[in-house]
Amino acid sequence: MKIIRSSEIGSYLYCKRAWWYARKGKTSENQAEMKAGTEMHEQHGRQVVTSNLTRTLAVVFLLIALVMMVSYCTAQIL
Repeated sequence: MKIIRSSEIGSYLYCKRAWWYARKGKTSENQAEMKAGTEMHEQHGRQVVTSNLTRTLAVVFLLIALVMMVSYCTAQIL
């Protein structure tokens, strides 16, 4: 029994006929467009990862600055 992947479910929900053709081994005629779409999604995924890492780094620097500011103010008061 062949395992059905989540991308196949999405394909089925989008177009049942296209999903059926793919299951029967028929290739679609828009392979270039599909490849371009896949590349675009991969690039977007990389941008999302970079954005998340940048945001995490910014929060770390903000916390470091906050600790330094509290330390400085405490030293000035004492």
